[in-house]
Amino acid sequence: MPRALITGVTGQDGSYLAELLLEKGYEVVGVVRRTSHHSCERIDHLLDRISIVAADLLDQHSLTEVVRAAQPDEVYNLAAQSYVPTSFSQPVLTGEFTALGVTRILEAVRLACPTARFYQASSSEMFGKVIETPQNERTPFHPRSPYGVAKVYGHWITVNYRESYGLYAVSGILFNHESPRRGIEFVTRKVTDGVARIKLGKARELHLGNLEAQRDWGFAGDYVEAMWRMLQQPAPSDYVIGTGTTQSVRRLVEVAFAHAGLDWRDHVVTDQAHFRPAEVDLLRADASKARRELGWTPTVGFEQLVAMMVEADLDRLKGSQ
Repeated sequence: MPRALITGVTGQDGSYLAELLLEKGYEVVGVVRRTSHHSCERIDHLLDRISIVAADLLDQHSLTEVVRAAQPDEVYNLAAQSYVPTSFSQPVLTGEFTALGVTRILEAVRLACPTARFYQASSSEMFGKVIETPQNERTPFHPRSPYGVAKVYGHWITVNYRESYGLYAVSGILFNHESPRRGIEFVTRKVTDGVARIKLGKARELHLGNLEAQRDWGFAGDYVEAMWRMLQQPAPSDYVIGTGTTQSVRRLVEVAFAHAGLDWRDHVVTDQAHFRPAEVDLLRADASKARRELGWTPTVGFEQLVAMMVEADLDRLKGSQ
C-alpha cells in the first residue's frame, strides 16, 4: 500500500486529494497545524480513514520528524497562505509560509526520505502581468502580489532541489480551481454564498471589486487528479493545469444569479475597497503538455461548476435556518 503525506490536508485541494488517494488504495497521512480550535470540516468524513499528524511549515524540526516517521512514497505540499488580498496586508507571513515553507518541507524530504516523490502547488498568479496569452510552462513570470512572488520562490526552489539533489520534485502550475469546499473569502465562493443568501432573504446586496478581471476557472476535484498523475511519470517535470477557457468575474456573477432565478444587476455593488493594489487582468492556461503527457482533461465545465456551488450554498444555508 503506497503512503502519501499531504500538507494542507484540511483545505479544499487537500480534502479532494485525500479522497482520491484513498480510492486508489493509498495510506494517507495528513499534516495539520496545532491550533486551539477544530478546523477539519472538509475532512471530517475521512478522519477514521487517514492519519493526522501535527507539524508547521514555519518549523523545520517538526516537518523533518513527520517525514522521517511517515517515510512516504509521495509528498504533496498544498499548505500555504493562499489568499491574495491577505498577502498584501501580511506580506512577511505570506513569504514565511508560501515561500520559505516550501524550502523547509523540501529539506525535510531531502534529509529524512529522499526517495519520496514531491509535489509543489504552484499557481497561475505567478504569471501576473502576463506577457503572452495563453500561458504555458515556458511563459515568464511577472507576479503582481506578495502571494504571487512567494509562489515564484516556491516554484524555483522546487526546481533547484530537483536539479541540485536529484529529488523527484515537480510543480503543478494550477490555474483557479473552485468547488463547494472553496474558502468563503475567495471570489467564486463569495459570489455563490451571496447569491444563496439573497435568494433566501438573508441579504440584499453583494459587494464586489473588479468585475472585468478574467480567470481560467475549473473544478478542484479534476485538478487533484492532475497532481497525482504528475507523480506517476517516469521523470519529474512541471505542468500547467487549466481549462484553456476564460470567464470574467462579471460572467461568474451573471451565471450564479441566473441559476437562482435572480438578476445580478439588482443586487451587485462595485466597491473600491475590494480592488487589489495591483490587478491581474487575464489568466488563461495552455495545458496542452498535461493533455499530451498526463492524459489529463477537465471533466466539469464552468456553468456546471457554478451551479454546483450555488446549490451547495443554498443547501447549507437552508440547513442552518
